[in-house]
This record gives sequence, structure tokens and C-alpha cells, in this order.
Amino acid sequence: MITILLADDHPVVRTGLRAMLAGDPDLTVVGEAATPDEAVALATAAAPDVVLMDLQFGVEQTGADATRRIRALDAPPAVLVLTNYDTDGDILGAVEAGASGYLLKDAPPEELIAAIRAAAAGETALAPAIAGRLLARMRSPHPSLSARETQVLRLVAGGASNSHIASRLHITDATVKSHLVHIYTKLGVSSRTAAVAAAREAGILR
Repeated sequence: MITILLADDHPVVRTGLRAMLAGDPDLTVVGEAATPDEAVALATAAAPDVVLMDLQFGVEQTGADATRRIRALDAPPAVLVLTNYDTDGDILGAVEAGASGYLLKDAPPEELIAAIRAAAAGETALAPAIAGRLLARMRSPHPSLSARETQVLRLVAGGASNSHIASRLHITDATVKSHLVHIYTKLGVSSRTAAVAAAREAGILR
């Protein structure tokens, strides 16, 4: 029996997933989380084999943040990202955080169930389109930002000041400036506007 935790802020999505998984006698849902913090708490308490993790929760923390915290547990479950978002930045951020797989929500049920089985067995489960994107990204000279640098740049794109970014991410202004210097260097730009434009062109930002 493979035990599963559902982490998604939309109750309808969780209900749909639970109903779909109920059709397989080898799978059982042991909990549902509506926030990243709930996901980490339930992953700790329920010790599922696999966590199905959304990326965007409408709060400060993301699914990638929760994935990183869950994978740092003593006996961590596999985390399978199930999301609507497929930009390079989202994919790389999730993989860097320790996700075992990455699927889009429009994946066929049989593909999702196969991915859950693969993740539970310790294997990597990437949707074919996602795997192709990652391979192309690895072969291309496009710059790669860290998950934190992508977070900073996403806030910059939203018009946030350095002090606001520092407050949101619980880091110092100096750390924000350091991240921006690294971002500018990697993207070959010299301003916030140019960095956002370059990141969108490279598929790092939506």
C-alpha cells in the first residue's frame, strides 16, 4: 500500500485527486494540506510515502519551500510536484528543492498513478514534456538562477523594493543586494528592469 499526502490550496483539486486515487486499491490518501506549513506538519506526523505538492499556495511560502523542508526530515517521503506551472524557473526550483518528479495537472490519471508508484519506489518521475525541457535547458547556454535568486527576481518583477523583499523573505537588505549582483552577473545585465526582461525571455519567470 502506498500512502499519499495531498498538498494543494484548492479544496476542489484535493477532492478530485482523492476521488481519482480511490479507484486504485494500492493507493490510499492519509491527509490533506492547504498550506505549505500544513504540508510539512502532516508529512512529519503522517509519514506518507509520497506527497503530491502544488507549487503556488497564494501565501508567502511556495510548494518548493515546503518540498525543501519535507526533504530535510529524518525519513523524508518522496515529493511529486503536481502543478499548472511549467516555466523553467518553476521546474528547476522544484527539482533543486528535492522533488522526485514534476507533472502538470492536465496529465492523464494513468500517468499520475505511474508517477506516484515511481516516486514511492525511489525513482524520478518527470512528465515527458518536462523531461525534454530540462534536457534542453541543460544543453543550452541559458543562465540558471538558484531557487532563492528566482524568488528575489519574482518579487522585483512585482515592483518590490529591496527592503520589502528583505522583509518578505526574512533576509537582510545586504543579502538582497548580494542576490541581485549574482542575478545581474548570470543574466549579463546591469539593471532590475533588464534582469526581469532577460529572465522572462529565458523562461525563468512567467
